[in-house]
Amino acid sequence: MSQQAKIIIKNLNFYYNKKRVIHDFNMEIPANEIVSLLGPANSGITTLLRSINRMYELNPIARMEGKIFIDGKNIHDPDVNVTELRRKVGMVFDVPTPLPLSIFDNIAYGPRLSGMKSKNAIMEIVEETLHMAVLWDDVKDRLKMPAMSLSGGQQQRLCIARTLALKPDVILLDRPCSGLDPISTAKIEDSLVHLKEKFTIVLAPHNVQQAGRISDKVCFMLMGDLIEEGSNTDIFFNPKDKRTNDYITGRFG
Repeated sequence: MSQQAKIIIKNLNFYYNKKRVIHDFNMEIPANEIVSLLGPANSGITTLLRSINRMYELNPIARMEGKIFIDGKNIHDPDVNVTELRRKVGMVFDVPTPLPLSIFDNIAYGPRLSGMKSKNAIMEIVEETLHMAVLWDDVKDRLKMPAMSLSGGQQQRLCIARTLALKPDVILLDRPCSGLDPISTAKIEDSLVHLKEKFTIVLAPHNVQQAGRISDKVCFMLMGDLIEEGSNTDIFFNPKDKRTNDYITGRFG
């Protein structure tokens, strides 16, 4: 790769107790691209996402071997602040999890927690991130309403905006459109395509078609192994491995 990758994963093995769920995994993730991790259930995709910002450490039976570098820095170095790492590498889960607060306060929560006091600065962040998450036009007249009053698709875009308010470098998305209608899904996909101009996005897509629509790079995983990786065009139109082709064409998964 000609330029330094944003994220480099080297010789990653991952265990829950003694069960190894990711095997000798190596991958480079370029900056400012959408990289989709494709594969059926139990392929290790969610575990891989949680490895990148050390969320797995919240699970006492989880253990990782290998190295992950972000901007050339090993995320397990002793001087790495885990809270700061998780701010830099934000994560959006498959089920939207708004805080039991207003729409405005959901987004303002992170900046306030990090010490921001200026009301104008906070308002700017709220408006900017809602625009980036393609939600501003839906909610600009009701920012004081409870976040729980939003539809599922709107709540998911609010969670994306809340992550963006922390000014991350990388966004991890674990099936962010599962359970959403096609219109909400299209809006989230639209926002992700625009967001890659500023962020690196690692996505566990809702389905194969979603990966085809918005990915720059696609990695196909099966039972904890990286089977194949390549550009969107390579994987969808010229896969090298029969298992990749079978998955993409719906023969299994």
